[in-house]
Amino acid sequence: MPDEVLIVGAGPTGLTAAVELARRGVLPRVIERRDALSPLSRAVGLLPASMEILEAGGAAAAIRAEAVALRRAVFHRGARPVATLPLRPGDGRRLLALPQDRTEAHLLAAFERRGGRVEFGRALEALEQDADGVRVVIGGRQGRVARVLGADGAHSTVRAALGLPFDGLTLDGDWSIADVDSPDWPLPEDFAIYLLPGGDACIVVPLAAGRYRVIATGPEALPMLPVPMTVARLRRAGAFRIMVRQVPEYGRGAVQLAGDAAHVHSPVGGRGMNLGIADAADWAARLDEGRLEGYSAARHAAGRATIRLSEFGRRTLLTDGPRRRAALAVLALADLVPALGRRIAGRILAS
Repeated sequence: MPDEVLIVGAGPTGLTAAVELARRGVLPRVIERRDALSPLSRAVGLLPASMEILEAGGAAAAIRAEAVALRRAVFHRGARPVATLPLRPGDGRRLLALPQDRTEAHLLAAFERRGGRVEFGRALEALEQDADGVRVVIGGRQGRVARVLGADGAHSTVRAALGLPFDGLTLDGDWSIADVDSPDWPLPEDFAIYLLPGGDACIVVPLAAGRYRVIATGPEALPMLPVPMTVARLRRAGAFRIMVRQVPEYGRGAVQLAGDAAHVHSPVGGRGMNLGIADAADWAARLDEGRLEGYSAARHAAGRATIRLSEFGRRTLLTDGPRRRAALAVLALADLVPALGRRIAGRILAS
């Protein structure tokens, strides 16, 4: 296995790749254009499969100690609850909620415990492959590495250097988030989904004790919430556009892509960060075992499946018509038949 490995990007994907290599005895070089870990949080949910990966790397215990183990998904039509789905199906699996910046902090700590460090304030400026490896320019200085993983997000410099297209589309209309402190929100362990007229929706996700994220399909999240919420502190608010895109191949030669550099999709289903963590773990294992040639095909298929699932959920729940009504009918039935609810929850937690 080559000992000159460069990981570009220190988000959850890049840090997972770094930890996975470090626990196999190789300390990669990790660069991050930001001056420090971001205090902002994009992703929230951690699936059981991701926690298995993070367990092996030594970050899981600290994450579990801080995260909220979600109890149920509670579906509302407007303000009225119409169905619940258990998110603790009785087999020990849990869907955990934790701000992305805290997940990153625990991954960084796990990497540093193994002797690694992240070079903050270092941006990749150029990348070119030749017969001797990969030439990179970082901070105005040229160097060579044997392997590169681009985990540098949706606007990836590594992807651009490879000349890979980012096929797909950007959806019309703004979505929004608001991260708030609310001392008396009545669903502190529940994923609350409010389905609104016109195909809109507003979702409240616990982030920590008394802290919540409100996500909405409009430009301002809090005004779309159809029930009252006491906001003691507004930590962050903003609007964004949804991209649904994927590269046709996850790398070329000695350079591969993972996470948002390779795929982006809507937050419906909460799969984005989990998919990047899985990309990173697979890449590190394949690199260690000398079978990297299968990485692109395997992860492209996984990414395509996740995008299809996310788009199915978005088109089903974020429309005001028969598909949404049918989904709610199934969920209402699952509410009455616990075995069906556990089965649906099991499939969600396994995917």
